[in-house]
Amino acid sequence: MTEIRPAGKGDFDGIWPIMRAVFEEGETYPHSGAISEEAAFDYWIKSPTATYVALDGGRVKGTYYVRPNQPHRGAHVCNAGYMVSPEARNRGVGTAMGRHSLNQARALGFTAMQFNLVVATNLPSIRIWEKLGFRKAGTLPKAFDHKKLGLVDALVMYREL
Repeated sequence: MTEIRPAGKGDFDGIWPIMRAVFEEGETYPHSGAISEEAAFDYWIKSPTATYVALDGGRVKGTYYVRPNQPHRGAHVCNAGYMVSPEARNRGVGTAMGRHSLNQARALGFTAMQFNLVVATNLPSIRIWEKLGFRKAGTLPKAFDHKKLGLVDALVMYREL
């Protein structure tokens, strides 16, 4: 059973290895695997409106954040980022976090959620977002430099809350 709760500063010890693994894979996030722990903390914990962890047996198996997608007049639409530890993938953690994030975003006062860079080769994520009611709002040709495949398309996905 996956428990999802707000992340505390102490949870970063469980989040950081997941971030490092995802960034080093170079398949879903534009960040370099060389990001410092301090910069990763600022990006994932310090700057978002809210950050959450998905726990299984008390261990961090996934994490997500919610933040405004744009400032001021675009701040009613949120953006979110998700990561699942490599050993917990394909076990429903991403779907559980996706559902949870929609409820949390509504509770935080957002009226829609937008993903700006869903890598088109990331089929598991695309399936989750479509199952949760997101639609493809556009394709960004060759917008992502995939570590193994080179330049690939990215999608903008959107859903009202």
